[in-house]
Amino acid sequence: MLSLHEAKRGILLVKEAGMRKINFAGGEPFLYPDFLGELVVYSKNIGVEAVSIVSNGSKITSSFMRQYGSYIDVLAVSCDSFASETNKVIGRKSGAPLRRLLQIRSWCSQYRIKFKVNTVVNRFNYREDMNDSIGQLQPFRWKCFQVLLDESENNGDGTLRDARPLLISKAEYETFIANHAGQPSLIQEPNDIMRSSYLILDEYMRFLGKEGDYAVSDSILDVGVQKALQSVLWRQSRFYQRDGVYDWKSNRAGLIQENPSALNW
Repeated sequence: MLSLHEAKRGILLVKEAGMRKINFAGGEPFLYPDFLGELVVYSKNIGVEAVSIVSNGSKITSSFMRQYGSYIDVLAVSCDSFASETNKVIGRKSGAPLRRLLQIRSWCSQYRIKFKVNTVVNRFNYREDMNDSIGQLQPFRWKCFQVLLDESENNGDGTLRDARPLLISKAEYETFIANHAGQPSLIQEPNDIMRSSYLILDEYMRFLGKEGDYAVSDSILDVGVQKALQSVLWRQSRFYQRDGVYDWKSNRAGLIQENPSALNW
């Protein structure tokens, strides 16, 4: 929704305010590959420590990875089920998600990007056994969210989506976690630590609040980062509780130290 110039200016503002890692999410960021690629390169060029992208995986291409892979530290693919029929019920695109994820996983290995999987645990998948598929993929992090209801986005009361049929209890979520406890990459994110633990900028560079009354700040392009942050609630303790700080630098670090000319930064 912003021009490339304004988007870059917003990224620079949060970098100057102390941002170490940026995550491009959506929607689906690969709907705009050229725009995304420009922002990925810009973020690295101004010294952002880690650049991450979250995608549903359907539009990632070998050409994008070839052009921009050396600027990406973490690539996360959302996969709520490895069964096509379950994905259809949830609302995800049908197909063969494991085969597609293995292809993306191979690109990440080629460009030494850390590969991550995000799963939203919900009514239709919480009994699914994903151990074999996750074992084949071997992500460095497998983030398992409990499906979250947000009154501004998905509660069905005049919102674009209705997530109420997907809701599960904390006990049902913990059933899924217990069934996958042997996965070393598993990271739990139930509702009680997810809420207000993220700093999210929308398409107009406004911070979004996620607890209690829905809050939207003024754009940081107009009022700056610190003033905009005063309008939203961010719980730093929950950020740490959900393991928000981790080794997010790409697997290229050692390679670059050994041979700085090996990659085109």
